[in-house]
Amino acid sequence: MATYPGKDIEREASCASCAACDQASLTAAEAAAAAWEGPAARIVAVEPESPADDVGFTPGCYLTTVDGEPLRDIIDWRWLAADDVITVGYIDLDGEAGEVELEREPGERWGFEFDGVLFDSVKLCRNACVFCFMRQLPDGVRPSLVLRDDDFRLSFLSGTFVTLTNLKPEDEARIIEQHISPLRVSLHASEPELRRRMIGKHAAHGLAALDRLLAAGIEAHAQIVLMPGVNDGEALRETLEWAWERPGINGVGIVPLGFTKHQTALHESFTTPKAARGVIDVIAPFQQRARAERGGPWVFAADEFYVNAFGADTPARIPPASDYGDYDMFEDGIGIVRSYVDEFEEVCENGLAARAAEALAARNLTARYIIGEAMQPFLDAMIANSPLAGRLVPLTVRNDYFGGNVNVTGLLTASDIAPAIRKESGRNQASSEEDTLFLLPSVIFNDNGVTLDDMTVQDIENAAGAPVSVVSCNPLDYLPEIIKLAQDES
Repeated sequence: MATYPGKDIEREASCASCAACDQASLTAAEAAAAAWEGPAARIVAVEPESPADDVGFTPGCYLTTVDGEPLRDIIDWRWLAADDVITVGYIDLDGEAGEVELEREPGERWGFEFDGVLFDSVKLCRNACVFCFMRQLPDGVRPSLVLRDDDFRLSFLSGTFVTLTNLKPEDEARIIEQHISPLRVSLHASEPELRRRMIGKHAAHGLAALDRLLAAGIEAHAQIVLMPGVNDGEALRETLEWAWERPGINGVGIVPLGFTKHQTALHESFTTPKAARGVIDVIAPFQQRARAERGGPWVFAADEFYVNAFGADTPARIPPASDYGDYDMFEDGIGIVRSYVDEFEEVCENGLAARAAEALAARNLTARYIIGEAMQPFLDAMIANSPLAGRLVPLTVRNDYFGGNVNVTGLLTASDIAPAIRKESGRNQASSEEDTLFLLPSVIFNDNGVTLDDMTVQDIENAAGAPVSVVSCNPLDYLPEIIKLAQDES
């Protein structure tokens, strides 16, 4: 498991990392917005018969201010546009700037849809984290994947983690005034010198800022990237004690160090059963105390610790769904296995798995579902004991693109998937009369439909020499999709 720019904010990062725009290709509005002294929010859609539509706004216009205050991001918009009468500054399609008053009925939407959530530039990271995943990527990846953001606004809006080391006094004041909470904060270690060694010389500034924000009523979810022999063991206990003493920290997620083959400094994580169980044992007393005093476990180990510790026995050993609550840390790899296991048991009990197996059998089909190596130990066993045995067959793909200990499905790339499909397709054609459905989980694609190595579904089909279909990542969703795909097969 490793972190990288979230797919839902990749466009924000890309805009911040691209080269200067070709001025000759800009529209009048774009040129005027680029020359504007402050941020400008580009309008991409206007709701019909809304206040925005009534005064003549159209896609391609920009908003620059609300009641004279600049619009830096969608948070500013929500904060400043809370009243039912506002005055907005704008740039129209001809590049002309002006102001207009808008009025709405109570509860009515203004009718604007903006291009992204940040209207100025992404706030960049100034740390030197020894475990930084963006510094471990291969050459030639798209700029958005190596742009290191550390933006408290994206932490609030998109769930990315920030260190707070780049906060200015005006940022802290804004967070408190607009109550931008909860934030997701990279903690890693509480001991000052250890934290400095892990993330760089600004580490103390981030901890001090976190304490001030917590004292002002801002809440936080904390994350610890755990490194063997660095911040585990007694250091982890000290960090958890530090966090426990701050009630504004709602929970702590612990994720294992992720490393790739494209670096030489990192070689070990918690991949052995003994190492993974050691981490689970450290957090167990904190979970027990938290359940008694705060109504939930409070500190969570990423799913990989359980998979590495217990292998095929993971479903029986991973915490129950009640421990994960609303799955607030799902995007951090915490609770995904529990959610998947519970859904799989549900589809077996409600007959959906049997119906999918029947639909595949009726067309003499086998569904090969692409997964990373992290899922194989327990998923193979689950399917083998279900009605889908022999019909839904995971196709496990090794991640050679990143290498190292990167083995989750979401970080698979087309350059590894396509050869695996080609090899399996050739084997099937030579030895079986059954046809095969190759299924790609949607998590490997971003919002633009490309993989981490910039390939589309069509690119994968071309490279694999076989048709593929994109389906959901969850059994309750992908089994109906499989049924439809089977029925569509002639």
